Amino acid sequence: MGAFFSSLGRTITAGVVILIVIVLAASGLTDGGARGNDLFIVRWLHVMAGVMWIGLLWYFNFVQTPSMPKIPDDQKPAVSKVIAPAALFWFRWSALATMVLGLLLAYMNHYLIPAMTLTKGVHAIGIGMWLGLIMAFNVWMIIWPNQKKALGIVTVSPEEKAAAAKLAGMTSRINTMLSIPMLFCMVAQSHGGL
Repeated sequence: MGAFFSSLGRTITAGVVILIVIVLAASGLTDGGARGNDLFIVRWLHVMAGVMWIGLLWYFNFVQTPSMPKIPDDQKPAVSKVIAPAALFWFRWSALATMVLGLLLAYMNHYLIPAMTLTKGVHAIGIGMWLGLIMAFNVWMIIWPNQKKALGIVTVSPEEKAAAAKLAGMTSRINTMLSIPMLFCMVAQSHGGL
């Protein structure tokens, strides 16, 4: 059993198999039709990507960054050369997937333009969408380019490396701040808040 769960690929595959069994078992209980199923699948993928994105954002801000000063200097390369680049890979691609799937979901539900223009009735999700878009922009245009410098993926002077680390960290904190109202707006729209 331990060998099975030591493989992330097998663990994810098992999760997908369990999901398929649940969907097949429950398929006779609902009749959402093909469009309802498509909407549900896109929504589920959007939520899965969002959980990964915000989970990694919070990991960086609540765990990794505060822990770095406590790690002995000789052990820091394990984080900066191995853990952080891997986490940043999933972080930036889950941010992109969350945005693409969210915009697709809004389009499929016919509220993309009303939400983006903050029309009454969908203004909460519209605010959440705008906050998410700002956060995704920050990931791809500020955090990732500066993290590449800070982690030594791109070679720069020590001064530029320090400045890049500071800017990436500050922008990550801004995203953490924005994630709180963004998540509230996303949930509020579909569950009667605002």
